[in-house]
Amino acid sequence: MKLTTNQQVSVDGVVENNGRWARSQFDSDAMSWNDQAYQRADAFLFGRRTYDLFAGYWGVRGDLENPIVGALNTKPKYVASNTLTDPQWTGTTLLSGDLATAIQELKARPGGELQVVGSGTLTRWLLEHDLIDEMNLLIIPIVVGQGARLFPDSGPDLALDLIESRAFPKGITLQVYRPAGRPQYATDSAE
Repeated sequence: MKLTTNQQVSVDGVVENNGRWARSQFDSDAMSWNDQAYQRADAFLFGRRTYDLFAGYWGVRGDLENPIVGALNTKPKYVASNTLTDPQWTGTTLLSGDLATAIQELKARPGGELQVVGSGTLTRWLLEHDLIDEMNLLIIPIVVGQGARLFPDSGPDLALDLIESRAFPKGITLQVYRPAGRPQYATDSAE
């Protein structure tokens, strides 16, 4: 399976508490893309905090005709945690211990897409361990000013190949990237 991440991120890189500042910026086109992204997933991978939030909100809803509710409640879910012991959301498997090996085993399975939604801390860890195949960034036209950011202030640096870019009517942009190893920097030369 291809491991993809879907992040709603402010212009200044904040991913924390996006429900507070991102949803009002979604128009029907951006929401349609979001719904299709959930439908495209074969399985979901969550960090502990996002899992708890999603299980408490999406996991208790029964309106399976909703594209997000239907996807999240009918497809396999994996949660990366060394503190969770008994995940209650139906269809959830706990990943603990050697997380890199567990995720590599999931990626080796047949299927289309293992999707990480939110889970900023997990996404940063996946980037550090070269486990992400594709990143979908929905950039929300807002500067939040504070909160956890998707990319840390210090390393590692990473080159990204842009494979798709799209603007939605209310100003959200979609940037789809493929990690491409370490960047090549220009060398200083006296000319």
